[in-house]
Amino acid sequence: MKLLILLVIVVGIIAVAQLSRVYELTALLRKRKEEEISYADNRLNAGLWLVFMVLFYAGVIYLFVVYGDYAPPAASVHGAEVDTLMGFNLIIIVTVFFLVNTMLFWFASKYYFRKERKAKFFPHDNRLELVWTVIPSIVLAVIIIYGLKTWNDMTGPASDDAIQVELYSKQFDWTARYSGADKEFGLASYNLITTSNPLGIVTEEKLEESLADLESQITEIKDDLQYERSTLLNEKAEIEEQLHAAEHGHHGHHDDAQDHEGHAHGMSDDMKATLNARLSEINTMLNSDKVTILTQAAIDAKEEKLYRLERQVQRILEIDNFDFGGVASWEAGKDDKIVKGEFHVPVGREIEFVFRSRDVIHSAYMPHFRTQMNCVPGVPTRFKMTPTITTDSMRLITGNEEFDYVLLCNKVCGAAHFNMQMKVVVETQEQYESWLEQQDAFYVEQVEEEKEEEVQPTEEKPEAAEGSTETAAL
Repeated sequence: MKLLILLVIVVGIIAVAQLSRVYELTALLRKRKEEEISYADNRLNAGLWLVFMVLFYAGVIYLFVVYGDYAPPAASVHGAEVDTLMGFNLIIIVTVFFLVNTMLFWFASKYYFRKERKAKFFPHDNRLELVWTVIPSIVLAVIIIYGLKTWNDMTGPASDDAIQVELYSKQFDWTARYSGADKEFGLASYNLITTSNPLGIVTEEKLEESLADLESQITEIKDDLQYERSTLLNEKAEIEEQLHAAEHGHHGHHDDAQDHEGHAHGMSDDMKATLNARLSEINTMLNSDKVTILTQAAIDAKEEKLYRLERQVQRILEIDNFDFGGVASWEAGKDDKIVKGEFHVPVGREIEFVFRSRDVIHSAYMPHFRTQMNCVPGVPTRFKMTPTITTDSMRLITGNEEFDYVLLCNKVCGAAHFNMQMKVVVETQEQYESWLEQQDAFYVEQVEEEKEEEVQPTEEKPEAAEGSTETAAL
């Protein structure tokens, strides 16, 4: 099949080349130069412009009929407004498209070259300039004002009973967060981001956990630098050289005058004792299993990392000393609910989305809700919407039993950008509340009473009872 298509293309090219050659030969037979165009040729070309215009418009109308309704049904209140806005813009664009192209084709057909007619030349016309400046300006102003009004309606303040959902983005993953019983999101800081606290939610426990983890890393790096073999050997050589110089100077100048404190010139006995103690410590360190061998590049890298970790500790301590308005603010994040894989929203209820990003600019895009908002590192962005069609109802509308709403990233954020998505479920208020109750809180403390268990005597030593306090962090 591919070979047949290739042969057709080749034959077509040859046919066009031969037709061009025939045209050249006929021009020679008529003793007419190739660049000389006859009245009949001009008239034919003028008519062909009109034929092409009709065929062109027929093709455009066909594409509109077949592919014009490409967007899925709008599943939110503002989605219908967005579709109306886009329809309004499309009407203006299509009107201008047909008007401009009709004038283009008609003028090309009507004013083809004729020897008895000469074109009028005028370099400037104020009335014409006014028409094609003022009219487009008015149309663009209408489009912009209408668009801004729709945008402000979507991004304005949410109602008091709106449900807040935070969508947290990072390469290449989405995380949803819901507020707990206090209806308040916990404070977040990127300095507290760990594997057990991916959103950096501020709680006393997580703050202490982060500090402990950082201190552990700092201690490990300091040990690596402190026990570096070449560094220890260099320090040992310097101490031995100082002690040798001091000993030599003492014997060589035994009769010299002493200093004001009564010590011989060179080194005091206390300093010698300190150096000898350090020398003994270095020898012990060199014989330990903690000795490391590092290149200068590795040493520089560890020192740089140590500097960054110490700065992070300082920033966390600033969080610890900051007044967040009482104990409630510290505790607000404990009952927040972190959701992965999919998130749920109730139908007919206003949802206020808060978007955050950890690394690069992402774009939260939910096509069925006509919702899109950039996620900018360090700058939370917001968007509100009210879903109108449940997932089950949309499956009936689309005739697709496997249909699901989806959250996508609409910015090319890296190699796995194509796979950055999250399922969205729209359901009834009762189903939503039932689902939300099943989600675990960010930080759960459970206190269990110790229970006395009867242990049958066995040869093995009985295990101790488990602790009375269990702490789990997602």
